[in-house]
Amino acid sequence: MQALYLIRGIVRHGNKRGRKMGFPTANINLRQQIGEGIYASLVKFNKKVFKSVTFIGKAETFNESKYQAETFIFDFNGNLYDKWISVKIFKKLRGNIKFKSETELIKQMKRDADEAKEYLKNYKELSLSS
Repeated sequence: MQALYLIRGIVRHGNKRGRKMGFPTANINLRQQIGEGIYASLVKFNKKVFKSVTFIGKAETFNESKYQAETFIFDFNGNLYDKWISVKIFKKLRGNIKFKSETELIKQMKRDADEAKEYLKNYKELSLSS
């Protein structure tokens, strides 16, 4: 499985909307241009690798203009604020969409997470080395 991108950064505080919707995200600023959308991804933190789904772009549903990466890490419950993480970006699942409501967005986020899990399920060698 070939990664499309590898991004690294310090997790910063966001608006905490993802947490309120049931999808807490690790937010990092981007220094490179990556096509906006949702991607299956892997996150490395503290020498451990976790499966994840990453949003790249501007949160159009909330009329935001900041271009960033927001990663929802599966099976992780911890504090990553002010910590360095690496995110390996794999398959693009869909483009960036402006949803009519938060409810519609949450439904799609569940589908995105399921699709990312399905894509990553056979990924045995959890490594972020390039």
